[in-house]
Amino acid sequence: MRVLITGISGKLAQQVALELLARGHRVVGIDRRPWPECPSAISIVQTDIRKPDAEEAFRREHPEAVIHMATVSHVTMRRDERYRINLGGTQKVFEYCERHGVPQALFVGRHTYYGAVPDAALYRGEDEPPMALESFPELADLVAADLFAASALWRFPERTTAVLRLVYTLGPSLHGTLASFLAGPRVPMILGFDPLFQFMHESDAVRAIILALERKLRGVYNVAGPQALPLSELIRVTGRSPIRIARVLHPLLLGRLGLPRLSSGAVAHIKYPIVISDASFRQATGFRPEFGEYETLAAFRSASPPPGEAVPPRPPPATGGPGTGGPGHGNSVAGEPVAGEPAVGLAPAANAVPARSAPARLAENGGVEHDAAALSIAAARAPE
Repeated sequence: MRVLITGISGKLAQQVALELLARGHRVVGIDRRPWPECPSAISIVQTDIRKPDAEEAFRREHPEAVIHMATVSHVTMRRDERYRINLGGTQKVFEYCERHGVPQALFVGRHTYYGAVPDAALYRGEDEPPMALESFPELADLVAADLFAASALWRFPERTTAVLRLVYTLGPSLHGTLASFLAGPRVPMILGFDPLFQFMHESDAVRAIILALERKLRGVYNVAGPQALPLSELIRVTGRSPIRIARVLHPLLLGRLGLPRLSSGAVAHIKYPIVISDASFRQATGFRPEFGEYETLAAFRSASPPPGEAVPPRPPPATGGPGTGGPGHGNSVAGEPVAGEPAVGLAPAANAVPARSAPARLAENGGVEHDAAALSIAAARAPE
């Protein structure tokens, strides 16, 4: 299959491209950013998706499928530029698909589409509307892009269109919203809150995207990994230190003292959970995550250890053969076991902090009342 990937220079998109190449697909990418280590078997058009050179790539390559991954978050761009890339770019991609007869389009979105609000249902289905845009306007462009992509289902019924809303990805690439939030030695929490966080290993995200492509899914699907964990558990297992901030003080402290910078709207995401139901996607594809929640956190911690903890030595890179995505990738994306072979190195790191009981964590959290189910889940699934 000839597959065109927009935003191919992003870390997750690179892994998707390499795995598609390993599976025998022909891959073309469009991105205004370079990909210096790109294998020669993948051709890249280095341009903005809204420029004529991008449409020329559609005309020249005649892709059989497009995976649209050229969206950016609020922390990387100014608001006006985000709108041009996220909404304007998405509009152009579907315009090119229609003009050049692309039979399949896949939009890769985010589960933050639903918004973090105090009165939402615990599990959000695909029919749930976006919420909290008035308090977090930085999400508006991503929500608009998602809705525009979903509208292609009825505007262009002859095309196989799917919208995937992925949870946070985490893994050894240290890329993504959650990885950035956990990057420093201290992680903020709002006093009295400990929301559930839903995430998946980046290799599982790659598998999910390719499954949706190969199964030719049509519709809107939530995509999730293992069960959610409280934010305090993420902080503990990755070896970070929680900094509990009173609600009235977070505008003064966030972005200082080594804490990540968060907009006022983003603070809601460390107060209230966004937990999605992925039952429809699992039923349609048979997808099951290969990495558990603690395995995923261990992979992140191994690549980004806390201060004073040595980085484990990396094994020598394997020599990749033709079509394998280059050295070190073999026949799978980085960190993903080859089908039919035993997974290696997926156990929690030896230096990971051992799990403690729910009462012990409650004592450590200063008596904050978590959701009892969340605590029992975390305790039950913690590594021995």
